[in-house]
Amino acid sequence: MPRMSVGRYLATRITTLKPPGHVPPNPLKALGQLNWQQWQFFLVAFAGWTWDAFDFFTVSLTVTALAKDFGRTKADITWGITLVLMLRSVGAITFGLAADKWGRKWPFVINNVLFIVLELGTGFCQTYEQFLAVRALFGIAMGGIYGNCASTALEDAPPEARGILSGMLQQGYAFGYLLATIFARGLVDTTSHGWRPLFWFGACPPVLIIIFRLCLPETQTFLKRQELKAQRAEGVDDIQKVIMKEAKVGLKKHWPLLIYLVLLMAGFNFMSHGSQDLYPTMLENQLEFGANRVTVTQVVANLGAMFGGTVIGYFSQMFGRRLSIIVACIGGGALVYPYCFVRNNGVIGAAFWEQFFVQGAWGVIPIHLVELAPAGARTTIVGTAYQLGNLASSASSTIEAKMGERFPLSGSGTTVRYNYGLVMSIFMGCVYVYVIVLTFLGPEKLGRDMSESTTADAFEYVEKPRGSGADWEDEKKVAVEQEGKCVGDV
Repeated sequence: MPRMSVGRYLATRITTLKPPGHVPPNPLKALGQLNWQQWQFFLVAFAGWTWDAFDFFTVSLTVTALAKDFGRTKADITWGITLVLMLRSVGAITFGLAADKWGRKWPFVINNVLFIVLELGTGFCQTYEQFLAVRALFGIAMGGIYGNCASTALEDAPPEARGILSGMLQQGYAFGYLLATIFARGLVDTTSHGWRPLFWFGACPPVLIIIFRLCLPETQTFLKRQELKAQRAEGVDDIQKVIMKEAKVGLKKHWPLLIYLVLLMAGFNFMSHGSQDLYPTMLENQLEFGANRVTVTQVVANLGAMFGGTVIGYFSQMFGRRLSIIVACIGGGALVYPYCFVRNNGVIGAAFWEQFFVQGAWGVIPIHLVELAPAGARTTIVGTAYQLGNLASSASSTIEAKMGERFPLSGSGTTVRYNYGLVMSIFMGCVYVYVIVLTFLGPEKLGRDMSESTTADAFEYVEKPRGSGADWEDEKKVAVEQEGKCVGDV
C-alpha cells in the first residue's frame, strides 16, 4: 500500500485528532470481557511492573540517607538513578529480542531473578563505588521488563478493554512508588541498619511473581504468531533463522517509527522523572517537611497518579490516544506553579492533580505503543523505545539537583537549602510543550488488530514456499492492504 506524502501527512494531523466517536462500554462491562487467563496475564504483568517501579524508587526515597552513609552529596547519589536509566536500554534490547524469539515467559522470569540478586546486593554495598556498580547492573535487568509486561498484559486483551487496561497497567508504576514510599517510612532509619532493610525487603516479592509466571503459559497471540511463522516457513530449512529474521525485518521496515517512539518516550520520561525523582528531596530540603508530611504528600500524589492513569487511559478509547495525551499535558502544565511553589499543606492537593495528569498521559502509553508496534518485533520495539527514551532522559534528576544547587535559599541552621521548585517548574514547562508538539505530529492506530502486521511482515521474512501457488500471492496482497487500515498510519 503506497505511503502518503509528508505534506499530506502533516495536513491530516488536525483532522485525525477528531474523536472517532466510538463509545466504549462502561469500565466494568469492558473489564468483564476478559477471560480468566487474560486476567492472569494482566495481573502478573501488573505485579512485575509494580515491583520494577518499587525497586527503582528505593534510591529516590533514600537519597539523603545514602549521601550521609557514603559521605557524598545528594547530587552524587542521583548518579545511582542516572546509571539505571542509562543502562535500561541495554536490557530492553537484549530481553526484548529474547521475548520476541522464545516467548514472554522465561525472559520475564530471568528478569525477576536478577532483581532479587541485585536488590540484595544494593543492601550490602559498603562503598559509593560498589553502590554505583550494582545499580548499573540493576539498570540492565530493569530495562527488560517494560516491553514484556506491556505485551503480556495487552496483546491478548479484547479491543474494547485495551484503553482501561492500559491505564491500569501503567499505574503499576505509581503503585510501586506508593508502596516504596510506605515501606521506606517503615523500614528506613527505624533499625540500626539505616536504609538497607528497604532494599533487602525489595528482593522478596519477586519470588512470588516468578512462581505466578511459571504457572502461566505463553500468550495466545505469541503462540498463534509462532504457528503462523511455521506455516509461512513451510519448506524453509531453519525455522530459528526465520524467527530471528522476523525481528530484523520489523526493525528495518519500521525504523522511522522506532525513532519517533524513542523521541516520544524521551519526553514522557523527562515528564515523569522530572516531576517525581527529586520531589521528595524538595519537600524535605526546601519546604522542610518532616518524614510524616513527606510520606503523606507522596502517598496522595501517587493516589492521584493511579486514578488519573486509569481514567484517562479509559477515555482514550473514546477520544483517541493522541488527543488524550495532549489534554493531559495541558492540564499538567497548568498545575506546575502550585505543584512547585505552594509552601503550605495546599501542596498536597497540587501534588494529587499534577500526578493525575502526568500519569494520566502515561496511562495511554502502553496500549499506544503496542498498537503502533509491528507484532513480529512488538516486545523489542516497545521495550527499546521506552528504554532508549529513558536513556535520553537519564540525567533529569542529576540536572535538576545540580541546577538547584545554583539557587541556595537563605535560612538558619546547618542544613543548606536550595530552590529545587524553581528548577523543576522551568524543566517541566519545557517538557510539556515538547510532548504536546511531538504527540500532535505523531501517528495513531487506535483499535488496531494486533495480528495485522504479523501477517504482513510474515511475507517479507520468508521466501515463497516451494510448491505454493497463487493463493500465497493473494494472501500476501490482502495482508499488505490490511496493514494500512489504521488511524494516522505512517
